[in-house]
Amino acid sequence: MRPPRLPAPGWLPGGHAQTLWPRLFARRHHGPAPAALWRERWDTPDGDFVDCDWLVQPAVGAPPADAAPPLLVLFHGLEGSSGSHYSQAFASEAQRLGWMFAIPHFRGCSGELNRAPRAYHSGDHEEVGWMLAQLHARQPESPLIAIGISLGGNALLRWAQEAGYLARQRVRALAAVSAPLDLAAAGVAIHQGLNRQIYTRYFLRTMLPKALRKLEQFPGLVERERLLRASSLVAFDDCFTAPLHGFANAKDYYARASAGGRLHKLRVPSLVLNARNDPFVPAASLPMPFQIGTAPVTLWQPRQGGHAGFPTGGWPASNLGLPGAVCAWLAQHL
Repeated sequence: MRPPRLPAPGWLPGGHAQTLWPRLFARRHHGPAPAALWRERWDTPDGDFVDCDWLVQPAVGAPPADAAPPLLVLFHGLEGSSGSHYSQAFASEAQRLGWMFAIPHFRGCSGELNRAPRAYHSGDHEEVGWMLAQLHARQPESPLIAIGISLGGNALLRWAQEAGYLARQRVRALAAVSAPLDLAAAGVAIHQGLNRQIYTRYFLRTMLPKALRKLEQFPGLVERERLLRASSLVAFDDCFTAPLHGFANAKDYYARASAGGRLHKLRVPSLVLNARNDPFVPAASLPMPFQIGTAPVTLWQPRQGGHAGFPTGGWPASNLGLPGAVCAWLAQHL
């Protein structure tokens, strides 16, 4: 399948505008918004919980295999949720196609602080694998396809890389959109110039309070004073994300969690979509075809789109071109 055209509106130039406008103003639904999602809480092996939001409550009892619709699962980005603009757009596209749709939230992202002394991170492949197993157990006859946005895309790719050929037993195909495939490069980029004023502030505005609440749950879990001084995502990861999840520091975390240098290990059909004007995923850090080898990986790297944006159409623009293109690619593998 040839890469789709996802032309940004001429009145919406540049990576920043194409990142921010879709989040704030662009259309997210085909027609009326879907009804409220149905939430299911899963107990985790470590005594915690994960909340999974479904477009429609799954029926009790599995349908015949030839009647089971595909199940599209979306892994959200940093501080994202089922309420994110891209989540709502993919939910609307799944509804239009007659597919099932589910969003399992990473720890602490569903509106309630999780119970365990951990959070989530870009290389959380074991968590992704566990979530996919829960979805398969609930809908064993539905062919499963997965998409990850930004952080969720990197984590999804890391799961598939670790799973190897076994990934094909769980999903038919996957897609990663705006994934920061080189976490170190993204960490530098997001702390520079306007990025620092917009995106770093935006993320830390919710990440720091959640981390401090985690410290209230588990006093001494990390160094409080270092956390209070964190003014960049790299500093936050160095004092919170990394030590909480078994990494020595941010450098170690980024090296072990980045999916970009391991794309040749993928054994399941994978779409990797990154706009070359993404404000904090530098074009120079994106993979080249020669790095893929013989892996079943498709690279789409359009010039425009921003970060998890890809607005299209006339005023006020639409977020639906992205899920339409990605779901069309995934549907080839059903």
